Amino acid sequence: MMERVIAEPLRQPERFVEETVSLAFLDSELQRVAKKTQELRQRIKNPKEEFPSECPEAGKYPLWENIGWTEGFWTGINWLLAQATGDDSFRETAELADQNFVQRIDQKIITDHHDLGFLYSLSTVAEYRITSNKEMRRASIEAADTLLNRYWEKAGVIQAWGNPNDPTQQGRMIMDCCMNLPLLYWASEETGEAKYQQAAAKHIENAGNYLVREDASTFHTFFMDVTTGKPKYGSTHQGFSDDSCWARGEAWGIYGFMLSYRYLKDKRYFELSKKLTNYFCNRLPADLICQWDLVFATDPASQEPRDTSSMAIAVCGILEMIDSDLLTDEEETMYSHIVSSVMTALAEHYTTEDSEGFLKAAVYNLPKNNGVDVPCIWGDYFYLEALCRLRGTWNNLW
Repeated sequence: MMERVIAEPLRQPERFVEETVSLAFLDSELQRVAKKTQELRQRIKNPKEEFPSECPEAGKYPLWENIGWTEGFWTGINWLLAQATGDDSFRETAELADQNFVQRIDQKIITDHHDLGFLYSLSTVAEYRITSNKEMRRASIEAADTLLNRYWEKAGVIQAWGNPNDPTQQGRMIMDCCMNLPLLYWASEETGEAKYQQAAAKHIENAGNYLVREDASTFHTFFMDVTTGKPKYGSTHQGFSDDSCWARGEAWGIYGFMLSYRYLKDKRYFELSKKLTNYFCNRLPADLICQWDLVFATDPASQEPRDTSSMAIAVCGILEMIDSDLLTDEEETMYSHIVSSVMTALAEHYTTEDSEGFLKAAVYNLPKNNGVDVPCIWGDYFYLEALCRLRGTWNNLW
């Protein structure tokens, strides 16, 4: 079914004028975000117990326990900076925080949701990849097993939220989960057990078939019938409306489908990611930074809030697409210009001065007026990942 999705050509590629970003630019930005991270680390008195929350308040991230869905981005930031800078203090912070992740999965502390991929790919899996710590391997496989418990075999989806016995939430997949699947792919590679990859492969196929609309826009969420396996309906949770296109959801799809291509080598997901990328880029305003929902692109005068975190996620997805070696030379040049132009726009107009976050003007959940026009920890992570990819210091953490 995903083959039905229309391949919209990239309009006005001349808008993306930057051909490349310089090493001086990348080094300067890496130094800036490293300094901000060091300053935040200095406020954390107990790195085994304290984590930055989702969004800063008055310029500073409140510190809380490892109980949400975003704490893995903090460990991910520190692992990336350890690799990029060679500063062992970042590694030490990540390793101490990862001990808490072991405790969290062993004690099942708020693990009844699909975001275990966000939490564990960038923490214990990352540490195992880098250090071969067997305790991190064990905890990571336990996290994969816990995520697998949310898989509905008949429907072929991993339920995002809620108790699996709750009929109002049964069979609900969301676009964000495309980024959680690498935990399962990794578990199959590591253990040799096919069950993890089989569930992930079925989920990503249904995500492509039902979360992606024919015009390459996306639903945020979609419900499948867990008894019959048939599709029910799409809706939104954080977007403007059920039939609009939430920007971060589109960005999750751009990157998430490419990550499934990385593991499955199924070109349908590469093609789908490229279609979503063109739809996304065709709806960027003049400054190349998307609004929180792409529906507002129809109004050039719209003052709806931008979402820099969506741009950072999309850039990482485009870089993954470039790394696939499946693009033509002309396409690779075009998408490389998009990356360079967006990264330049972010650095010139959206970097922070008096905040611990790296990028201002992100949106967490606008319908709930939560985290609007402030930095966010996942925006920080993906912006740093893009910098590391471009600088050549990034090793896959997904």
